[in-house]
Amino acid sequence: MKRDLARLIGIDTQNPPGREAEAADFVGEQLAAVGFDIVRDAFWPPRVNVIATMNNGPGPVFAFNTHMDTVPVGEGWTSDALVMRETDGRLYGRGACDCKGPLAAMLEAMRMLAADRSGWSGTLLGVFVADEEVGSAGARHFVSTAPRIDFAVIGEPTSNTTFAAHKGSLRPLVRVRGVTAHSGSPHLGENAIYRAGEVLAMIAAFHETDVSRRTHPLVGQASLTVTRISGGHADNVIPDACDLLLDRRMIPGEDEDAVKAEIAALLAEANRRHGLRAEIIEYRTTTGGATETPVDHPIVRASLAACRAHGTADPGPFGLQGACDLVHFNRIGARGVVVGPGNIAAAHKPDEFVPEAEFLTSSLIYRDIALAMLRDEAR
Repeated sequence: MKRDLARLIGIDTQNPPGREAEAADFVGEQLAAVGFDIVRDAFWPPRVNVIATMNNGPGPVFAFNTHMDTVPVGEGWTSDALVMRETDGRLYGRGACDCKGPLAAMLEAMRMLAADRSGWSGTLLGVFVADEEVGSAGARHFVSTAPRIDFAVIGEPTSNTTFAAHKGSLRPLVRVRGVTAHSGSPHLGENAIYRAGEVLAMIAAFHETDVSRRTHPLVGQASLTVTRISGGHADNVIPDACDLLLDRRMIPGEDEDAVKAEIAALLAEANRRHGLRAEIIEYRTTTGGATETPVDHPIVRASLAACRAHGTADPGPFGLQGACDLVHFNRIGARGVVVGPGNIAAAHKPDEFVPEAEFLTSSLIYRDIALAMLRDEAR
């Protein structure tokens, strides 16, 4: 497992641009060697998904899924981010916990299941995708043509606890218009940055009085905030446009179209109240919407039992504040959970790491969830 993780960390899949092809080749080789049928789906070269399939008699279809891309390395590392470093029980490297640690653990679980097929019946899939860190293009492509899937385990860093729900996100880019003029005669123009300030106040108020009061027992509050602002093109010119990037985090049960309509209505009210010209010019790509698997579903129960059996004192269920590819599997009828080694607090940072003990144990958790679900009566 440590050799696999070191090899995966050494394959540069920083997204952008991703280039998951080499990682897909490595994953495919490992699983083909133990009897899986491999499909290498270059849906957007060099963006590649790899799908491994093993049919083992009648029964449900169970999928392991995680992603091969990572966020950019960035600055501040104390060692080479693309060379795994082992120190004090921790395995360091970009992707160690998000999400090459879960990926390597899933490979080991699939090897164990392939080595002893007497304890399970059905179809076992490994679906390892591109682009989760930006727009989930890989998962979206896979589910657009996917076979029937009954159950899915999504690998993400959860400290080997069970997450049954996650938030979703929308990112509208709002442009507030003004009128350009010489900065020495500002009264002859309309400063778009000042006008954007009026929109900002309404966004903050809408979050406080409405959006944040929508809650979910596992993921907490919905939210609306601004993460970027950009305006002006010269030091001595009154800006005629100011762009605001909004980040709307949705909770399970919220409808994306309804949320988009709310944001449009908020801007329409700002325009009416303040005489503004503000509009949504695009929606930036995100991982996707919110979703949940009922906490009494058999796969949630199986995941809780497997986590507990392998030493997780409080296995959940919990809810993920961010988004992941579970939503795409749920949309095609699969029910699933999010489980994996490592802490999300260590992801996307310099010196990302996964605890070695969690990493090794997670393969057993993955194996045992699959064993619990891969039987005819589980469907």
